[in-house]
Amino acid sequence: MSNYLDLSVKEINKLLKSKKIKPIDLVNEAFERIESNEDLNCFITLNKEEAIKKAQELENKEVDNLLFGIPIAIKDNICTEGLLTTCGSKILENFVPIYNATVIDKINEKNMIIVGKTNMDEFAMGSCSKTSYFGAPHNPWNKEKITGGSSGGSAACISARLVPFALGSDTGGSVRQPSALCGIVGMKPTYGRVSRYGLVAFASSLDQIGPMTRDVEENAELLNIICGKDEKDLTSANKEDEDFTRLIGKDIKGMKIAVPNYFVSDVVTKEVLNIFNEIVDLLKKSGCTVDYVDVPYIENAVNLYQIIAMGEASGNLARFDGVKYGYSYENPKDLEELYTKTRQIGFGDEVKRRIMVGSFILSGENAKVYYDKALSIRDDIKKSFDKVFEKYDFILGPTTAAVAYDIKEESTDPLKAFLDDILVIPVNMAGLPGLNLPIGFSKDKLPIGMHIVSKRFEEAKIYQIASFLEKKLKLNLDPRGDKHE
Repeated sequence: MSNYLDLSVKEINKLLKSKKIKPIDLVNEAFERIESNEDLNCFITLNKEEAIKKAQELENKEVDNLLFGIPIAIKDNICTEGLLTTCGSKILENFVPIYNATVIDKINEKNMIIVGKTNMDEFAMGSCSKTSYFGAPHNPWNKEKITGGSSGGSAACISARLVPFALGSDTGGSVRQPSALCGIVGMKPTYGRVSRYGLVAFASSLDQIGPMTRDVEENAELLNIICGKDEKDLTSANKEDEDFTRLIGKDIKGMKIAVPNYFVSDVVTKEVLNIFNEIVDLLKKSGCTVDYVDVPYIENAVNLYQIIAMGEASGNLARFDGVKYGYSYENPKDLEELYTKTRQIGFGDEVKRRIMVGSFILSGENAKVYYDKALSIRDDIKKSFDKVFEKYDFILGPTTAAVAYDIKEESTDPLKAFLDDILVIPVNMAGLPGLNLPIGFSKDKLPIGMHIVSKRFEEAKIYQIASFLEKKLKLNLDPRGDKHE
């Protein structure tokens, strides 16, 4: 097997431009790696025939951009025309969209090659990818551990070096949390930065598509091509195009950093805190000011997330009724049985739980008592963050409270899925950009990540400080170790 996919994207691009390799070489290598790592369960659907066909078509085309001919994996809740999009659910196990999400059109415009759709928590509801109808993906650092969720398959396939790029979606940490547990870079852009058109909705006011990659600069390069105003998405931000790599390599001396006291409280394990504190010391030595601050209301973010996300989910998932598309219960005696049985059989337990709670939250007077009140406090969280950013460039903290736990670990606590995202949910509440950067390992050699948050639409500054730290740390983030040499 060749090892072209172990090279940086810039190195691959040079080889493609000089005709020393062809896109088909990259595609063949990607599928060899995917097929030899089937036990990771990263993918729900492979796109092998179409990927090979596209790679062959690209052979005689000019290599006109950095990501030309590069394989990419797509989370399975992002619509791909002619390619299964299941959302990790039985109810959509045979659903083939008739249109592309906007991000897919953008990827196709740059002639990237989609190799398949990645495994995920059912309808992105979960924090470990174990709610997937197709079984949980496994962590490449230890196959007995979870990948995190809901973008667990995307995180695992990047971590295992099966492909250089993947897309995930982030409603309450679902790009950043699995990125932390799998030791990769994952960015949740500012809400509205990337079009949600074609993303199967979970909670519309929170959902955001984000890039997942091996390193910081490649993450910025992928964000470069997927962002932009989209008339098909009314929440899409009208921002001019910018190069998110433009600040990479610039000094960070003089930057002001805030660490919320809640992010370093006893909700975080000592093992994670110790690594995070080492990074704080490194930043101070590099000329940054680091202060510990109180951010009002962020300790309430999980409760608010439950109310807002489940309320919106109950409305968004009402469309899956067995009539228009997806699984449909056979031979129902009447319309009511069609609806009831389709949803009873088609949805998993976690999804049904969230729909039921969400329906209660939005019913009658409850909408004012719960949902409207939650939106009001959510606005207070946003204002709390804005106040911090009046004085500071960044907010930092651990991405997760602990490292990846055993995949066989059973939990009867329905709150656990939300508590796994306790440090990242506040950022979704405020619509801010946030990135996970790998910063070290536990004693059991499991990745630990740091969460870097900035003002809205200042992703370039996040990449600046993240790249600086990445170069300082020089971590070996390849779980294969020296076996691939």
